[in-house]
Amino acid sequence: MAAPSRRPTLAVVVLGAFLCSLAAALSSAEAKVHHHTWDIAYRRKSLDCFEKLAVTVNGEAPGPTIRATQGDTVAVTVRNMLETENTGIHWHGILQRGSPWADGTVGVTQCPILPGESFTYRFVVDRPGTYLYHEHYGMQRVAGLDGMLVVSESDGVVKPFTYDEEPPSSSWTVSADQRSRNVRLLSCCSRRRLQCLVRLAGAVHRRAGEDLPRPHSSLNFEIEGHSMTVVEADGHYVRPVVVDSLFVYSGETYSVLVKADQDPSRNYWAASHVVGRRRETPSALAVLSYAGNDPRSPPPAGPAWDDAAPRVAQSRSPAAAHPDHVLPAPPRPDRTLLLLNTQNRIDGHVRWAINGLSLRFPATPYLVSMKRGLRGAYDDQRPPADAYDNYRSFDIASPPAANGTVASAAYRLALGSVVDVVLQNTAALNGRSETHPWHLHGHDFWVLGYGEGKFEQHSLNILRSEESDPLQDQKSLILWQTTQVLWLA
Repeated sequence: MAAPSRRPTLAVVVLGAFLCSLAAALSSAEAKVHHHTWDIAYRRKSLDCFEKLAVTVNGEAPGPTIRATQGDTVAVTVRNMLETENTGIHWHGILQRGSPWADGTVGVTQCPILPGESFTYRFVVDRPGTYLYHEHYGMQRVAGLDGMLVVSESDGVVKPFTYDEEPPSSSWTVSADQRSRNVRLLSCCSRRRLQCLVRLAGAVHRRAGEDLPRPHSSLNFEIEGHSMTVVEADGHYVRPVVVDSLFVYSGETYSVLVKADQDPSRNYWAASHVVGRRRETPSALAVLSYAGNDPRSPPPAGPAWDDAAPRVAQSRSPAAAHPDHVLPAPPRPDRTLLLLNTQNRIDGHVRWAINGLSLRFPATPYLVSMKRGLRGAYDDQRPPADAYDNYRSFDIASPPAANGTVASAAYRLALGSVVDVVLQNTAALNGRSETHPWHLHGHDFWVLGYGEGKFEQHSLNILRSEESDPLQDQKSLILWQTTQVLWLA
């Protein structure tokens, strides 16, 4: 890469939580401000028909759905009533242009909200779509602290698809924490031949009796007897794709169209199944209601939990950008990062690491350190390596168990530079390759290609097309997959 003609402005990117302060937010004379006040507190809830202690928003778990219009401002004052735990809320998929401090990543963009204290998140929603919010501190997300943020098109903007209804109940957190007798009703298709919009967001909740969540499980969503047309993914319109079921990974969001064209004399099951790990959690169930009576068949069983072939097939065929909403990727990168995720034993603890480095948040969040000009608050003099050690001879099927260090190091990237990132999955300590989700905070990326097994440039299946480059903010690696993405710092 040719040397730049002037000294670049630097942006700091943190392993696992990338961020960048971007341009001024979208403004509009007609934009509204949506004010919300949330009390985060413990409540006894029965999300899966077994009472347990949940972390709630104003007594609800999952939390309330926020609805706004493109260009509006959302202002949420979060009051921490947990008494013994800190908290923070991340707005998953919101770019936070001009408001990086509102991203909600505790330790990166803000200090935690201490018990008894409050913090107001204020940001502009500048793109229509389906988004997710969740806590970003400890394990509160799997205890119920998550919900959906739905942004509608501004006046005069036409969706690239049409539908008849979108009832309030159609925003679902697709989870795996419900027993079969705890069913919800999807009544949007109460009249035959209507085309309904259903919004989905992936979440993993702890079920009753479990000490730990299943963050590496995936979910498969289907509606008995009905196909679904995917029209939006991660807040981006896509070329419509018809599917019988949809794999939804933690943090992903979709909008799908469902046509009520089946026998109206009966109802139909909607189900969310755990895949990727042995199915110890029963499927979550809902009812698609035509006539107000029960379905006349057992709920669908879903795919086998250990059948990776359909999940791999879906990952190989990412939804192409809608032809009216294509933003071509830059032709070439300024820098390439090869990132390997491993599970390691470090100082007697099991930790995940990237290129052998496991993130330790500094006492002062990165964004605060940069704004205040603090020196030595994090390991800014020792940036991580652009590739993992000995990657050409590295055995991804059997990585060393005791290998890695803990640090608060951060990458430094030139502001406005094009970054090529190769994500390499490997085996966990149990010898299996787990599904591993990657999310880029504050940015979208183009998915350029994928490969099976160890990364080799010539082995990647290139997905690039200037007419269909898909933009996403999350990508899940399945088994020993490699994925190449490109983003603008």
